[in-house]
Amino acid sequence: MSSLASTINALRPFVPSRDFDTSKRFYLELGFTLAYDGEGIAELLFGRHSILLQDFYEPAHANNTMLQMVVSDLDAWWRHIDSLWLTERYALNAPIAPTMQPWGRRVAFLFDPSGVLWHISEAAPAAS
Repeated sequence: MSSLASTINALRPFVPSRDFDTSKRFYLELGFTLAYDGEGIAELLFGRHSILLQDFYEPAHANNTMLQMVVSDLDAWWRHIDSLWLTERYALNAPIAPTMQPWGRRVAFLFDPSGVLWHISEAAPAAS
């Protein structure tokens, strides 16, 4: 089965949205770009990574959806998030500044307009 790993071109999570247009605007302001928008789905790109935002909302589903984005410069990401004033503009739960977690990584937390929780994690240091 390990040979199948090399055949994977992308792994895209479906992300629910309570208000499709508001969620699209949120992700675009965060830095994603819109690759496709139609039929209740929007493909949002960030570099070579993407999510599929869907015009679907079920509170239990959205409030239990968590995504992890591993970054090489968590402090830069935090400054970016903080500069956008997302809490005030989208009536979100306040993002949580980077803190060391019990598993040994610094993580910041960001909620999207539908309650989806993003874990923005610092990449592990390179092995010496």
